[in-house]
Amino acid sequence: MAAPGFFSLFNDIWMLDGVRTPMVDYCGALGHISPTDLGIKAARAALERSGVSPEHIGSVIAGNMAPGDFDQFFLPRHIGLYAGVPVEVPALMAQRICGTGFELFRQAGEQIQSGACEAALVVGTESMTRNPIAAFDHRTGFKLGAPVGFKDYMWEALKDPAAGINMIQTAENLAKKYGVTREQVDEFASSSFAKAVAAQESGFHAGEIVPVISEKFELEGYKARGIKLQGKVTEVAQDTHARLSPAEVLAKLKPVYDGGVQTGGNSAALVDAAAAAIVASGRYVKTWTQAQNKKPLARVVACAVVGVPPEIMGIGPAPAIRLLLERSGLTLDQIGRFEINEAQGAQTLAVGRELGLDLSRLNVNGGAIALGHPLATTGVRLTLTLARELQRANQRWGIASACIGGGQGIALLLENPEAV
Repeated sequence: MAAPGFFSLFNDIWMLDGVRTPMVDYCGALGHISPTDLGIKAARAALERSGVSPEHIGSVIAGNMAPGDFDQFFLPRHIGLYAGVPVEVPALMAQRICGTGFELFRQAGEQIQSGACEAALVVGTESMTRNPIAAFDHRTGFKLGAPVGFKDYMWEALKDPAAGINMIQTAENLAKKYGVTREQVDEFASSSFAKAVAAQESGFHAGEIVPVISEKFELEGYKARGIKLQGKVTEVAQDTHARLSPAEVLAKLKPVYDGGVQTGGNSAALVDAAAAAIVASGRYVKTWTQAQNKKPLARVVACAVVGVPPEIMGIGPAPAIRLLLERSGLTLDQIGRFEINEAQGAQTLAVGRELGLDLSRLNVNGGAIALGHPLATTGVRLTLTLARELQRANQRWGIASACIGGGQGIALLLENPEAV
């Protein structure tokens, strides 16, 4: 009997190019910008960088978790329209919590493979800052003396009511299960910061970033949108959270739970960002390559999605990667690079131990502890980073993966056919 879970194998599906905004700390320079406008910015930049005409896009698939404004319902449609995609082209919102960015690639691959389109625009966008303070209880009014139900949307969303615990506690469960110590988590986090700083200083991260400036997004016949940076800021051009963080400094931080291993310094940073990519068929790639004199970033080979117990949701990447390898006919040692979202340090280390993973191949340019985890953006960012790293390191196979709140894991397999 085959292992349970979804498995999608793609035939001749490619990521042509992609780009992301800087990932900027919560309540920072991007904090007042709508996720729709961040998504438009990334989408326009991906089209421009790839040389793909918006007229060639046959599907827009966008991801966003928390509403950053009252027009979130229209987010995928507005991203497509204001990026210049023809009005006849439909748009779709996809949501798989922390795995949303990968889900965009899965759905794009399936749409293209089915013949629905030849090229798709995928966009993940998230404003963690603009998560609302919300109430769901008061449509019928406020009763005398009754509690007022306004709560922090983001904080409440970290809790899984089925398991009765939050995401940090799921990581603490994994730390106990796999014998992960506080010292090991801090060392891992310190390494993530150091690798991110090195990648920033070498210019690697800059190669996938489009600077954000104040600008208008015009659409003939419709109201203009845009980005307006506040104060004296004229440009945001690099990630803001990465900084050298020695383990002995991280060790001084108080754990979230007494006796626990997770702190604010060894968990994923809260940031605002968007990322976009162009996914296309092999047929489209042939004409695009001739016209642009470019080669695609990577072949999108397969995707796997599995379920795991909610109370240890962070282990999700391990069975997802196993299913991906099993059905793809590859082995763990054939994978040159891994990008696994660092939701929490203990969670990522537990996945590594479960798989027997060589950590020298993992998140070599830093991970979410150092760079941040803007929910729906993360999977697109990880896939883009992985594709570029495979080319830089001359590696053929790479896997990007994430755990998913509620108890899931998702993994995406990329190939760099140019590797020798």
